[in-house]
Parts: sequence; structure tokens; C-alpha cells
Amino acid sequence: MAIDTPAPATPPATRPVGPVRLSTRDRLVLFVLCAAQFMVALDFSVLNVALPDLGSGLGMSRGALQWAVTAFALPSGGFLLLFGRVGDLFGRRRLFLSGLALFGAASLLAAAAWDPASFLTGRALQGLGAAAIVPTGMSLLTTTFPEGPARDRALGISGTLLSLGFTIGMVAGGTLTDTFGWRSTMALLAVFALIVLPMAPGLLPESRTPERPRLDVPGAVTVTAGLLSLIYAMSTAAGHGFGRVDVPVALVAGLALLTAFAVIESRTSAPLVSLPMLRRRTVAWGNLGGLVTFSMMSVVVFVLTLYLQEVLRLSAFETGLVFGVQGALSAVAGVLAPRVIGRFGARRTLVGSLAGQGLLVAALLPLGTRGGSVWLATAAVSLASVCHLGAIISYGLTVTSGVADGEQGLATGLVTSTQQVGLTVGVPLLGVLATTGGDLLTGVHTVIALDAVIVLGAAALIALGLRGGRA
Repeated sequence: MAIDTPAPATPPATRPVGPVRLSTRDRLVLFVLCAAQFMVALDFSVLNVALPDLGSGLGMSRGALQWAVTAFALPSGGFLLLFGRVGDLFGRRRLFLSGLALFGAASLLAAAAWDPASFLTGRALQGLGAAAIVPTGMSLLTTTFPEGPARDRALGISGTLLSLGFTIGMVAGGTLTDTFGWRSTMALLAVFALIVLPMAPGLLPESRTPERPRLDVPGAVTVTAGLLSLIYAMSTAAGHGFGRVDVPVALVAGLALLTAFAVIESRTSAPLVSLPMLRRRTVAWGNLGGLVTFSMMSVVVFVLTLYLQEVLRLSAFETGLVFGVQGALSAVAGVLAPRVIGRFGARRTLVGSLAGQGLLVAALLPLGTRGGSVWLATAAVSLASVCHLGAIISYGLTVTSGVADGEQGLATGLVTSTQQVGLTVGVPLLGVLATTGGDLLTGVHTVIALDAVIVLGAAALIALGLRGGRA
């Protein structure tokens, strides 16, 4: 049974749709928080095209290269919920600054790595820093900007930079690697941290819950271990498939630990995750929308990268230009999305954005071997990304709407956990279908069709779930 989210004081449909003026201090706060989020998003993609150069430079085998990505994904996804709650209890600003400092130092370690072990240590510490930055940064944003047009605009800018960070990382990674080598991709992240960290202490206010309940240690252990197991299983499956023994073992262990976590949370007096919050319609269905839009869009980017380079024989630079158009339109969408949300409300925007993403992904089905397919791929994926960005912003607003400031860390921890898990599981679940068959183009068509069906089905379910009084 679901609990309805309290209605905002001003109904979304009647919110002002004109531009919102932010003070100079608000703009600086927004810059610091968004720059940190952009830095983390950049880290998800900047290293991808540098992996071959990294492998030869550090003597890592092709099979070991997946750990360059997995070593970051494991702690960044596994510790999100825990750090979101720790920030609520002991200070979000304090944890945010600690995460920034750790991320910057870890990036320097990765850039200066002398062997695989030192590099992977740096990547793991980067992930741990990101796990502290993301939920506390989002909590600081939602507690700094009140619910309504100001928060809509702030989340719109944040969502735009999140999308741009992933896209720019793909383009910048290749340019930096060709010009300066793979170490420059890690050095770039250290530069971002060094720019943001000195500005943050004087701008960000400290915030925490007024009460000081004890930390739910059993819940923290089970949810963190469960998420680590699931992310490990999915990341390993992306490189080796589900035939390895450790993949199903980790998958079963992760599900068992998360089941134990749910039992613990239902019995403890100070839960890490409030089950009544998870039963809110907006939290449950909003996070489903976030999971679908992140996981399915990452699949589209993955299979199109393969298609453009291996079927149409585009260079890495030309492929980057295709995704550069995608990033430019995402920036435009970030400006327009808050106005659309102000006019129609976050829930309707979420459903409409998912439906648009699914339909535009389906438009990729005619892709073939002719040169004109480049233009179809560019147009469809770019417009799909506009809808994708609308879904990102509206799902975050849907989940955090009506949540008290004392629980914003928990709500945004769920939002960002959904984001991280979505980015991790999409390619292993669907993307590998494009590479396991004999014909890549047939595999791409299969993946695109399944992707579109999943997104459109989720849009229909979420529309029904958010419309009724129960979920």
C-alpha cells in the first residue's frame, strides 16, 4: 500500500512559468554544487576511450581493463545511501567537503599511478569520494533552494550539467588521450576538484537533521554490501557475460543482502531508509522512472557507439561529434525543462519524457549500412536525449517533492542510488546482446527494440501509478 505524498503548497500547474531570479550568492552556491556534480559525471566517461592506452602504459591485460571502470563504480554506487544518511546526521557540508578533498587527492594518485594496483586504488578512492559528493551535494541543493520554481531551475541546471558531463567526457577523453596521454584524463578531474574545493567552505551552509538519532549500523552494512554485490555482478557481466561463476553468486548474494536490509529496516527504531517513504507513490514510481531512463539511455549510447564505428566505419572523432550534437541539445533542454515542469508538473513531465524517449529510440530501428543512417542516428539520439533530460529533472523533483528538509539526504540518496545503479545495469542487461550474436547490426536492432519497449512500458506503468491513490 502506498502513502500519498503531501501536496505542495502551490500546485505545480499554477506555478509561475517565467524566469526565476537568483541572487549572486545563490548563483555561486549553484556553481559549486553543479561543478562538483559535473566533475563526477565526467568521471563516468572520460576514461572510456583511454582504456587501450592505459592498458599498454600500465601493463594491464584487456580482461583487467574492466576494473578501471568497476573499481570506481563499486564504491560510488555502494556507499551512496550510507553517505546520504551520514550527511543528514552529522553534517552535509562537512561530508561534501571531505568527499571533494578525497576525490581530488585520489585523482592525483590515479594520474601518477606507477602500476595497476596504485591506479585501481586511486579509482576506488575516487568512487568513495563521489559517493560522498553526490547525495550531500543534491541535499544541499534541495535544502538551499525552496520547493517551487527556484528548485526547478536549480535542478534543471544540475541535470543539464550531469548529462553534459557524460557527453563531454566521451569527446574530451579522446582528445586528451591523443594529445597528452591517458594520465591527462585523471589530471583533469583533479583540476576540477582544486577549483571547487577552495570556494565551497565560504559559500555552503551546514545542514543536518535537528535530531541526532543513532546510525542504523546493521542496515548500513547490509545495504552497502548488497549494492556492492549487485554492481560487481553487473559490471563483471558487462565484460565477461553471466557464464562466470562469480557473477550469479554475487547477484544472489546482493539480492539476499537487500532482502535482509528490508527486514532490518522494518524492525529498527532508527532506520537508514524509511520504509514509509519508500511506500510513497512519488518516491516509488519516481525512482522507477529514474532507473529506466538512466539504464536504457546508457544502452542506446553504448550500442550506437559500436554501430557508428564498426558498421558505418566512423572515426572516434566523428563519433564524438554525433554525441556532441546530443550534448548541445541536452543543454537547451536543461533551460526549457523547468518551464515545462512549471507548466505541467513534474509527474506529467516524467511520463511524457519517458514516452518521448521510448518513441525516439524506436525511430532508430531503420538504421542500416548507408551513409544517411548517420543523420538518422544523430537526430534520433539527440532528440531522445532531450526527453531523457526532462525525465532526469522531473524524476528528481517527483521523488523529493514534499519531503521534509531533515529527510532530504535520504530522498536524494535514493535518487542518486537509482542514477548510479541505472548507469551500471543497463549495458550488462541489454547492451551485451548487441555483441554476443554473429551480426552486429542485427544485435543493435534487437537491443533498440527491447529498449524502446521497456521505456514505453515503464511510462505507461508510471502514469497509472501516479494517477491513482494507491500504488
